[in-house]
Amino acid sequence: MSKLKKTSKTKLSDDNLNAGSGKTIVQPNVNDNKLTSITELRQQTGAVAKTTPDPDEQRIRKAFVDKDWNEIKIADSWQIFKVMAEFVEGFEKLSKIGPCVSIFGSARTKPDNQYYQLAEEIASKLVRHGYGVITGGGPGIMEAGNKGARAEGGKSVGLNIELPFEQTHNIYIDQDKCIDFDYFFVRKVMFVKYAQAFVGMPGGFGTIDELFEALTLIQTKKIGRFPIVLVGSAYWGGLFEWIKNVMLGEEHNISPEDMDLVHIVDDASEAVKIIDDFYHKYSLSPNF
Repeated sequence: MSKLKKTSKTKLSDDNLNAGSGKTIVQPNVNDNKLTSITELRQQTGAVAKTTPDPDEQRIRKAFVDKDWNEIKIADSWQIFKVMAEFVEGFEKLSKIGPCVSIFGSARTKPDNQYYQLAEEIASKLVRHGYGVITGGGPGIMEAGNKGARAEGGKSVGLNIELPFEQTHNIYIDQDKCIDFDYFFVRKVMFVKYAQAFVGMPGGFGTIDELFEALTLIQTKKIGRFPIVLVGSAYWGGLFEWIKNVMLGEEHNISPEDMDLVHIVDDASEAVKIIDDFYHKYSLSPNF
């Protein structure tokens, strides 16, 4: 790339400015005062480096550090390939599993909890009715879902997410159907793409995230109107009363028919019947 040449007027102005000084005047760079590393940030602010830096603090500070184009290109390129690899593995393994139901729920639910036992019963009944079961692959409700599917000899899929706490594989996943993910968004694609229905058990932020991902895709017609069954009226009732009274009634942020996208039940047989009835309308049944 050729360098820009100064015009005679500009050069004359610069010569007059530098005359007699014996020095070359360097124009300031607009990026001179920007930070280039976390260490530099600590040095400038007088902060003392901790022996064990807080990971959350590091992530926040890192967002404000300038990177050159080469650093950006290298980091982002490798990330793109990692994302692609997760999609490819998921598509290859899950495209052959047949009709399945995704079961969402908390990793913290213990085996003596009523919802753990309900999830296990629902998974067993789904398998007896011809469906496989997909869970997040971890403990709690996810373990219960895989356990119920395994007990009936059905397909038991686990989409595990690597987390610094809570999440580990449960022992009831089919060996060839256990997939590890680094990225939540890739994992959520697999939950939705390969499920013919969704069962939401009581859970935390992750369960809410997965539930509303499916609801949003159905509401916006990005996927078919697959049945969504929530188990536990005592747990989900307050949330959907707020949705009905405030989100719909006061603010009109959804349509009245959107309330029909979700069924709330308390019984395992009722949960499975809603899914069966939905497919019988279309003269469809699982092909296991």
